Amino acid sequence: RMPAIGGWVNPGALPQVLLRDRKRALPAEAARHLVTMLALSKPGERYPGVDVVREACDPGSLAAFSWALFEAWRSAGSPSKDQWAFRQLGLLGDDETVRRLSPLIRRWPGTGHHSRAVAGLEVLADIGTDLALIHLHGIAQKVKYKALKAQAQLKVRQIAARLNLTAEQLADRLVPDFGLDADGGMVLDYGPRRFRVGFDEALKPYVVDESGRRRASLPKPGVKDDPELAPAAYQRFAALRKDVRTVAADQVRRLEAAMVNRRRWSVREFEEYLVRHPLMWHIARRLVWLAEVDGETGEGSGTGAGTRTVAFRIAEDRTFADVADDPFTPPSSAWIRVAHPVDLGDGLAAWSELFADYEILQPFPQLGRPVHTLTEEERRTGRLARFEGVWVPTGAVIGLERHGWRRAAPEIAGLQFRISRQVTAEYQVVIHLVPGIVVGDIDREPEQCLETVFIAPAGRPDDDDPEQIRVEMDPVAASELLATLISLTGTG
Repeated sequence: RMPAIGGWVNPGALPQVLLRDRKRALPAEAARHLVTMLALSKPGERYPGVDVVREACDPGSLAAFSWALFEAWRSAGSPSKDQWAFRQLGLLGDDETVRRLSPLIRRWPGTGHHSRAVAGLEVLADIGTDLALIHLHGIAQKVKYKALKAQAQLKVRQIAARLNLTAEQLADRLVPDFGLDADGGMVLDYGPRRFRVGFDEALKPYVVDESGRRRASLPKPGVKDDPELAPAAYQRFAALRKDVRTVAADQVRRLEAAMVNRRRWSVREFEEYLVRHPLMWHIARRLVWLAEVDGETGEGSGTGAGTRTVAFRIAEDRTFADVADDPFTPPSSAWIRVAHPVDLGDGLAAWSELFADYEILQPFPQLGRPVHTLTEEERRTGRLARFEGVWVPTGAVIGLERHGWRRAAPEIAGLQFRISRQVTAEYQVVIHLVPGIVVGDIDREPEQCLETVFIAPAGRPDDDDPEQIRVEMDPVAASELLATLISLTGTG
């Protein structure tokens, strides 16, 4: 059954689609046939002729044609019967499509277009390039609209399950190399001048000229520069900055979360996705790592009988060294994780001094991260009385949801009196609020008193009264929990 193409479509006004040789283009009649093939395609079932077109035509011009068609659909009021004009981005789109579409997906829920944003997640998955999956993962990790975030997380889990990976393992594999060389940089050739790209601790790119001078950005091509090489190199650096900006904050945040959650990598995964990865190694070499080694008992925060831990860093030549700068090679059976200062114990000062001597700046607080511990009374009872009776802004309480906390269901008059978070598999923390958060009108009660704050067994209803328990919580989890509450209350 042939589709009825809306009158808003004018194939002759869209960019020409070039053939692979970029010397010839599809005639207007063929462009109309291409539009028909796109309209015939259904979710998960594209018209077979689309594959023929993709094989015969230039990918860049196809993507430009596809985006212009999508924009024409939006200009016509986004008619619902022509949703194919949106879905077709997943058939012909490229990385530039991803860069343009992702900001729209993030904004659409706020303009009443949640369903369109969810459909956009499918488009990103259909495009399927590394950059498309990176943007999809980024939406799953950080977007202010909860429903969209949940849908993106579901999509990421589906993709990971299809590949037999965890979501974090998938994220490791999605970090692009951006065309960087083995040393984690690239050379930009202006002809008579050359520049070397490097990255700082926040993955912000910079360039170094032939005299060794460091610049935040490339100079514009001059009259003496090669008229073809220089503009291409300039544009390449501009695209690199844009793409790296998209992933940098997420990668730094991901490794900080790995430290807090004690995520582990096998030695093979660690070397492949962190040490030898041309982008990630710029972050990894600025951290202290911990190898969990079986078969020998020694000092350190071992994870079981017969297990010891060895702290090490990644040197400039990608070899490993301990705090005394002696070479260290973890056995292939070891597990690697980001060291938390709790793990380093008495060695923390020595590591801090070593990093200061080498002038190594860290991507997030690690060696300088405050360490907090539960008091004996808090471990004995589970009550965190030092935070009770403190008044804090309601917005700050709600802000805890960005870190995994959840508010209880509203009770009488639409008030929410509790907020809680599962800290470990064994424990949750619960805060009772007074006067409570008014659902739909959070400004009505601008402040909340933390009436009671307590640690309870995970899975127990959070409206139970606190009871005396013996808390044996992982010291890293306890430190991070206390840091959150200290930040929330300004006390502790």
